[in-house]
Amino acid sequence: MSESTITMPTLGFEYRQDQLHCEELPLEQIVERFGTPCYVYSAQSIVGNYRAYTDALRSIDHEVHYSVKANSSLGVLALLVEEGAGLDIVSGGELFRVLEAGGDASKIVFSGVGKTVEEMDYALRSMVGCFNCESEDEVSLLNEMAGRLGTRPVVALRVNPDINTDTHPYIATGLRDHKFGIALGDAERIYRNHGSFPHLRLEGIGCHIGSQIFDVTVFVEALETLVGLAERLREQGLRIRQLDLGGGLGVAYDESHDPPAIQDYAR
Repeated sequence: MSESTITMPTLGFEYRQDQLHCEELPLEQIVERFGTPCYVYSAQSIVGNYRAYTDALRSIDHEVHYSVKANSSLGVLALLVEEGAGLDIVSGGELFRVLEAGGDASKIVFSGVGKTVEEMDYALRSMVGCFNCESEDEVSLLNEMAGRLGTRPVVALRVNPDINTDTHPYIATGLRDHKFGIALGDAERIYRNHGSFPHLRLEGIGCHIGSQIFDVTVFVEALETLVGLAERLREQGLRIRQLDLGGGLGVAYDESHDPPAIQDYAR
């Protein structure tokens, strides 16, 4: 691939002479062999979308993480692992599946609310790359467990940037009155108090503002909030090394939807 080439995502499915195909294969052949219902995924589409993200961001130090909860098929995960993708998990079961698919634990981010002690222990022993913590209690518990195991994991606090996104209220997660994440002021206090957590490396800040988002400017707002917090913390001697900008780009479920291009989001 030349330096000027940008990979464009592909749908992977199209009608040819009134027959639905997945890439080059007529789906009628799948039905004849396996029956229905049957789930069919386009490897070309999955890899193409991943490459669209990582190509668009190649001028900066970055990792693109796939959200395993979207589809934890070992075949899908193995495709992305082979491409070098990072993985975002929310449970011990997802961690197991990523490792079974050949994933590198150091490229795993353990996100999500309600992590159990057993799941956190499993992730610590597996040496996952980063924990995204949702509360001060979770940070304290993780610090205690890491101390007992003699590890010092990287931690990012999931802050709530109080940003309104034009999406369905059930999948919006970035406003102050939503239950997700830590209020900005509380997060800043926890970071300043990092000496109370000697077994953790508080080196990241994360957020997740929701899914099915069509207006990419809200990601800019979220990024500015995270960068502002990182700069204030740096002035106080705490170096933030990574930002986790979570949220899902919208896809077209009907003709009224105009999904944003991955390249526009990255830009």
